[in-house]
Amino acid sequence: MIKIVKTKTASFDIDPQCGFTPLCPDELPIVEGDLIAPELNAQAKFAGYRLVSKDCHPAQAPWIAESADQVMTPVEGDYPNLDIKWPAHCVVGTKGNSLIPGLPNETEYDLLVKKGELPLKHPYGACYQDLAETESTGAIEWLKQQEVEVVIVGGLATDYCVKTSVLQLCRAGFKVIVNLAACRGVDRESTKIACTTMQMAGATLINNSQELEWS
Repeated sequence: MIKIVKTKTASFDIDPQCGFTPLCPDELPIVEGDLIAPELNAQAKFAGYRLVSKDCHPAQAPWIAESADQVMTPVEGDYPNLDIKWPAHCVVGTKGNSLIPGLPNETEYDLLVKKGELPLKHPYGACYQDLAETESTGAIEWLKQQEVEVVIVGGLATDYCVKTSVLQLCRAGFKVIVNLAACRGVDRESTKIACTTMQMAGATLINNSQELEWS
């Protein structure tokens, strides 16, 4: 069991959006991505603060794949803040941009982090707007201002935005707990590698929120 001091702990929901679930099959549907709300809510009970991040993408951008065979291929051209192509997803104003059913309204969170709003930037982590990690979203600064020491993380997807966010939080000096029951990954093998990478960075992985207890 991991003892938690609520006043020093934050719960961070990473991109739990319909666009990453079977609710939006034409976007980036992750198997069971729409089923993580109960565990995200359960881990939040141990935290004094609750944050959520969202991809808020434009409808047109160089990273958007025009066909299925372009998905995950390199973005051509001089775009230092883009790496590979993805289907259009989480576009502002669409269902894909909304949070999955069962989560609080956006206004009920202590902090809402929006990322990926510009067409020439496609960040993964919730703490920076660019791949070089030079433009902060404000999440790290906000957490430090609240004197948070521990961050419990869950969300979508384990092997991309969750992993990158966890690594960013670890580098910022937080003790990070990854709740695997509150996460789902794109690919089994890359998810396994992501879990190892997060552990090597100093994160603690738990199977579910039942492994947490009050200090």
